[in-house]
Amino acid sequence: MKKWFMLFSLALGLVFSGCAGANYQDGVFSGRSGEDDTGAWGEVTITIEEGRIAGCRFITRQKDGTVKDENYGKVNGEISNRDFYDKAQLAVRAMAQYARQYEETGDIKKVDAVSGATIAYNQFLEALENALGQAKK
Repeated sequence: MKKWFMLFSLALGLVFSGCAGANYQDGVFSGRSGEDDTGAWGEVTITIEEGRIAGCRFITRQKDGTVKDENYGKVNGEISNRDFYDKAQLAVRAMAQYARQYEETGDIKKVDAVSGATIAYNQFLEALENALGQAKK
Protein backbone atom coordinates (compact mmCIF):
# COMPACT_ATOMS: atom_id res chain seq x y z
CA MET A 1 0.00 0.00 0.00
CA LYS A 2 2.82 2.39 0.90
CA LYS A 3 4.60 1.66 -2.39
CA TRP A 4 1.39 2.24 -4.37
CA PHE A 5 0.85 5.59 -2.61
CA MET A 6 4.40 6.70 -3.44
CA LEU A 7 3.97 5.76 -7.12
CA PHE A 8 0.59 7.51 -7.25
CA SER A 9 2.08 10.65 -5.69
CA LEU A 10 4.96 10.61 -8.16
CA ALA A 11 2.61 10.19 -11.13
CA LEU A 12 0.33 12.92 -9.85
CA GLY A 13 3.31 15.24 -9.46
CA LEU A 14 4.42 14.55 -13.02
CA VAL A 15 0.95 15.28 -14.36
CA PHE A 16 0.74 18.61 -12.56
CA SER A 17 4.30 19.63 -13.43
CA GLY A 18 3.52 18.87 -17.05
CA CYS A 19 0.59 21.25 -16.89
CA ALA A 20 2.67 24.08 -15.45
CA GLY A 21 3.68 25.35 -18.88
CA ALA A 22 0.32 24.62 -20.49
CA ASN A 23 -0.56 28.32 -20.35
CA TYR A 24 2.09 29.10 -22.96
CA GLN A 25 2.07 28.44 -26.68
CA ASP A 26 5.08 26.94 -28.42
CA GLY A 27 7.39 29.27 -30.29
CA VAL A 28 10.08 31.88 -29.88
CA PHE A 29 9.16 35.02 -27.96
CA SER A 30 11.11 38.16 -27.09
CA GLY A 31 10.68 40.82 -24.46
CA ARG A 32 12.46 44.04 -23.65
CA SER A 33 12.95 45.85 -20.37
CA GLY A 34 12.62 49.54 -19.83
CA GLU A 35 15.74 51.69 -19.89
CA ASP A 36 17.89 52.22 -16.82
CA ASP A 37 19.40 55.57 -15.74
CA THR A 38 22.06 55.34 -18.45
CA GLY A 39 19.60 54.46 -21.23
CA ALA A 40 20.63 50.77 -21.31
CA TRP A 41 18.03 48.00 -21.62
CA GLY A 42 17.76 44.21 -21.59
CA GLU A 43 16.31 41.75 -24.09
CA VAL A 44 15.16 38.20 -23.38
CA THR A 45 14.39 35.61 -26.04
CA ILE A 46 12.74 32.39 -24.91
CA THR A 47 11.91 29.24 -26.80
CA ILE A 48 8.94 27.19 -25.66
CA GLU A 49 8.44 23.61 -26.81
CA GLU A 50 5.56 21.44 -25.66
CA GLY A 51 4.58 24.12 -23.17
CA ARG A 52 8.00 24.16 -21.48
CA ILE A 53 10.99 26.46 -21.59
CA ALA A 54 13.49 24.94 -24.03
CA GLY A 55 15.83 27.91 -24.36
CA CYS A 56 16.53 31.32 -22.92
CA ARG A 57 18.89 34.07 -24.07
CA PHE A 58 19.47 37.38 -22.29
CA ILE A 59 21.52 40.32 -23.47
CA THR A 60 21.71 43.93 -22.43
CA ARG A 61 22.43 46.86 -24.68
CA GLN A 62 24.00 50.21 -24.03
CA LYS A 63 22.16 53.42 -24.88
CA ASP A 64 23.57 53.36 -28.43
CA GLY A 65 22.36 49.76 -28.96
CA THR A 66 25.79 48.14 -28.53
CA VAL A 67 25.58 44.72 -26.88
CA LYS A 68 27.26 44.52 -23.49
CA ASP A 69 29.85 41.78 -24.08
CA GLU A 70 33.55 41.12 -23.40
CA ASN A 71 34.29 44.72 -24.42
CA TYR A 72 31.80 46.25 -22.00
CA GLY A 73 33.67 48.46 -19.54
CA LYS A 74 36.53 49.27 -21.92
CA VAL A 75 37.22 52.75 -23.26
CA ASN A 76 38.36 52.85 -26.88
CA GLY A 77 39.08 49.13 -26.71
CA GLU A 78 41.33 49.47 -23.65
CA ILE A 79 40.82 48.80 -19.95
CA SER A 80 41.38 52.26 -18.50
CA ASN A 81 39.75 51.58 -15.13
CA ARG A 82 40.21 48.01 -13.90
CA ASP A 83 37.55 48.27 -11.16
CA PHE A 84 34.93 49.54 -13.60
CA TYR A 85 35.83 46.90 -16.17
CA ASP A 86 35.70 44.08 -13.61
CA LYS A 87 32.28 45.22 -12.39
CA ALA A 88 31.01 45.51 -15.97
CA GLN A 89 32.22 42.00 -16.74
CA LEU A 90 30.58 40.67 -13.58
CA ALA A 91 27.29 41.91 -15.02
CA VAL A 92 28.03 40.23 -18.38
CA ARG A 93 28.66 36.88 -16.66
CA ALA A 94 25.53 37.35 -14.53
CA MET A 95 23.41 37.84 -17.66
CA ALA A 96 24.41 34.40 -18.92
CA GLN A 97 23.76 32.92 -15.47
CA TYR A 98 20.25 34.39 -15.28
CA ALA A 99 19.31 32.94 -18.65
CA ARG A 100 20.87 29.55 -17.84
CA GLN A 101 19.10 29.29 -14.46
CA TYR A 102 15.75 30.12 -16.00
CA GLU A 103 16.26 27.68 -18.86
CA GLU A 104 17.22 24.90 -16.42
CA THR A 105 14.41 25.47 -13.93
CA GLY A 106 11.64 27.13 -15.94
CA ASP A 107 10.88 29.00 -12.72
CA ILE A 108 11.53 32.72 -12.44
CA LYS A 109 11.61 32.38 -8.64
CA LYS A 110 14.65 30.11 -8.91
CA VAL A 111 16.80 32.68 -10.70
CA ASP A 112 19.26 34.05 -8.14
CA ALA A 113 20.38 37.67 -8.26
CA VAL A 114 24.13 38.20 -8.42
CA SER A 115 25.47 40.81 -6.03
CA GLY A 116 26.82 43.67 -8.10
CA ALA A 117 24.57 42.85 -11.07
CA THR A 118 21.15 43.75 -9.73
CA ILE A 119 20.35 46.21 -12.51
CA ALA A 120 20.86 43.40 -15.04
CA TYR A 121 18.77 41.12 -12.81
CA ASN A 122 15.87 43.59 -12.76
CA GLN A 123 16.15 44.06 -16.52
CA PHE A 124 16.09 40.29 -16.95
CA LEU A 125 12.94 39.90 -14.86
CA GLU A 126 11.13 42.69 -16.69
CA ALA A 127 12.14 41.50 -20.16
CA LEU A 128 11.27 37.88 -19.27
CA GLU A 129 7.85 38.92 -18.01
CA ASN A 130 7.24 40.72 -21.30
CA ALA A 131 8.34 37.69 -23.33
CA LEU A 132 6.13 35.36 -21.29
CA GLY A 133 3.24 37.77 -21.76
CA GLN A 134 3.57 37.30 -25.52
CA ALA A 135 3.69 33.52 -25.12
CA LYS A 136 0.45 33.22 -23.16
CA LYS A 137 -2.36 31.35 -24.88
